[in-house]
Amino acid sequence: MLMVGLTGGIGAGKSAVAARFAANGAVIVDSDRIAREVVAPGSDGLREIVAAFGPGVLAPDGTLDRPALAAVVFGDDPARRRLEAITHPRVRARTEQLAAAAGPDAIVVNDVPLLVEVGLAPSYHLVIVVEAAQDIRISRLVGDRGMTEEQAYARIQAQTGDAQRRAVADVLLRNDGPLAELEAAVDAVWHERLVPYERNLRARRPARRAPLVVLADSDPTWPQEFVRLADRIRHALGGSRRVDHIGSTAVAGLPAKDVIDLQLTVESLDEADALADRLADAGFPPCPGDWWDAPKPSASDPAAWGKRLHGSADPARPAHLHVRVVGSPGWRYALLLRDYLRAEEGARSGYLALKRELAAAGGSAESYAAAKEPWFDEVFGRAERWAASTGWQP
Repeated sequence: MLMVGLTGGIGAGKSAVAARFAANGAVIVDSDRIAREVVAPGSDGLREIVAAFGPGVLAPDGTLDRPALAAVVFGDDPARRRLEAITHPRVRARTEQLAAAAGPDAIVVNDVPLLVEVGLAPSYHLVIVVEAAQDIRISRLVGDRGMTEEQAYARIQAQTGDAQRRAVADVLLRNDGPLAELEAAVDAVWHERLVPYERNLRARRPARRAPLVVLADSDPTWPQEFVRLADRIRHALGGSRRVDHIGSTAVAGLPAKDVIDLQLTVESLDEADALADRLADAGFPPCPGDWWDAPKPSASDPAAWGKRLHGSADPARPAHLHVRVVGSPGWRYALLLRDYLRAEEGARSGYLALKRELAAAGGSAESYAAAKEPWFDEVFGRAERWAASTGWQP
């Protein structure tokens, strides 16, 4: 089952996106609707709210008077947190219940207005954010919901800003134009990303990658993409696991294959194997076969360089997750080489020249990686001397 989080600011058009996903076959779980269900008349949720905020939040017919409750909690952080402590656990439990009933091959789109505020982004395989210009949002709120311009502006300002939502967005859908444009963008995301992602996830296989190596210009969003992936891994495994950004995309200004390399630190390869299923469920299935890093001169025993390798099941975000034992030579060298390249312009220039030469030759990803090994062997000693002279530690 592929779990997708959908969010956006008020008036951005999130409901239109959810409706289009539903037309394509997604199972929609609407958190706003669930939030109303868990405080319906006779519910424990409503009784707790009345006990916390008084009978003034009840309408004459016994339902929750939402404007009255909003007036109590708006601008009052302690009151808002009391309300969230009552409603959020109930909404989460009902959401999990509905998702579990959707079936193993479903694509579940969870429409969550407060996804960013509540910190739910790492719990989804993907997060989709709908965005529109503020003046367009105000116009929609005035025309569709009967707000004054001042009320619409106040509601927008009370929410998390666009920058915070973009930080968790794997997919950003702009909704400033006609509905047909938005629906076409949703259809493309559905067919080109969500459907193949779900198939890969269910088959527990990494997404297929381009057979030839293509170098991309250094992308300033690579570190943000790493953060999103690392947060999902930590969420799936529980606790504060060490996950590092390694490889060329971790070196600012260095052109690279558009593949995010991550390193998960474990205590042993047995632990790595025990975590494999949870990583696969989170969208990082294991790559088939046995995996070793190429031994370097100071540690020539191949057994010391063993690791586990997982790949992203997401067809639009290539990523490799290297699972290495803390203190092992491969674990240490991945961190050392990254930091050495960050610090030494000459090393970066030499590495880039080699990468461009090999990419221009048009070989496969496997031959490209193998052809870089002599350079890694040669630079190993220089990196170790740099580490000794600077006091570097992993």
